[in-house]
Amino acid sequence: MSETISWADFEKVVIAVGTVVRAERNEQARKPALKVWVDFGPYGEKKTSAQIAALYTPEQIVGRQVVGVINFPPKQIGPFMSEFLLTGFTTDDGVVLAAVERAVPNGTRLA
Repeated sequence: MSETISWADFEKVVIAVGTVVRAERNEQARKPALKVWVDFGPYGEKKTSAQIAALYTPEQIVGRQVVGVINFPPKQIGPFMSEFLLTGFTTDDGVVLAAVERAVPNGTRLA
């Protein structure tokens, strides 16, 4: 079981929805990955490298709303600087993206 956290701990994590505006294969990644640029509304556009290429192509995710953790420090992934964590669920077939059930404004935080 995981450690119990307080509400204050949860509030520190900025989990927000955004719309994918651009995506391409990350040829420099060790494992199959996509470079993804997401519009998080008032938080701006952020980019990441995500190991989602087993189940998604760039064309399939552009225009889609996704959920990301946007207040982690940037992380260098090869020559690419990742600015947020794209969330999903690991399965035997690959990572399934976490998504919203219906459209919400970009930048809306998970409550």
